[in-house]
Amino acid sequence: MASVEFERLVAQLRSDVGEPYFAADGYILYCGDSLPLLRRLHQAGVTARLCLTSPPYNIGKEYEKPRPLPEYLQWCSEWMGAIHNIATPDGALWLNLGYVSVPGKAKAVPLPYMLWDRSPFFFNQEIVWTYGAGVSTKQTFCPRNEKWLYYVKDERNYVFNLDLVRDPNVKYPNQKKNGKLRCNPLGKNPSDVWSIPKVTTGRNRSSRERTPHPAQFPLAVVDRIVKVSSEPGDVVIDPFSGSGSAGIAAVGNARVFLGVEISERYCALAVERFRQYQRERAAGSAQTSLL
Repeated sequence: MASVEFERLVAQLRSDVGEPYFAADGYILYCGDSLPLLRRLHQAGVTARLCLTSPPYNIGKEYEKPRPLPEYLQWCSEWMGAIHNIATPDGALWLNLGYVSVPGKAKAVPLPYMLWDRSPFFFNQEIVWTYGAGVSTKQTFCPRNEKWLYYVKDERNYVFNLDLVRDPNVKYPNQKKNGKLRCNPLGKNPSDVWSIPKVTTGRNRSSRERTPHPAQFPLAVVDRIVKVSSEPGDVVIDPFSGSGSAGIAAVGNARVFLGVEISERYCALAVERFRQYQRERAAGSAQTSLL
């Protein structure tokens, strides 16, 4: 199913949008500015069941040019609106955001507090992603979490495959009430707090999946999101694809990935990472869960 959808989508994109930077084996990547490309996708009638992304945080990373905060928030409103236009009626947007300083007012305001209502999507839930490693501080508590905003296009009709992402780590799996198991045999609901390690750097502590990209989220996070909010054969889009984690999770779960990345350097990095994943999978060393 995914291969058929991939071939159909690539043909449509080449005809109506333009030649991708890369397109093979369920993985499509464009190199360019995401907002105009999202608008072209909408004009071409392209749709996606899931958008999974983490945009620049406006904090001066090497891949972004900081904007005045009101301008940044307006830009986010525009690209989120463009995503809404191409989302299927039962589609979802998962948005990862960090923190931003407000001169004279705040050291680190969670961007979700500023952006949660700036899109046409229905805000379904906040997910707190907590991790063990991070920045060390002496005058504040060490930050050890980021937020995911979980939006849906229709609050009454959206994909939510809970059984595919249940946590098997149940304290009393055989506990019964009135003769019936209290817990689902597949495991418990993972809840809205996800404890998943970050992709770490540094000598003797760098994660196996580490790439040169400075803002990379782990495959364990995006694998869960892809499974819960899409079906095999669906199109999954990431308009700020960076190191390509969403792409590997999508293709690894038999979805079709459509990514956009403004940096040609990171496009090349993402393609090589995908090729490496393919080589490992062909050799039998890439685990089914990607992790």
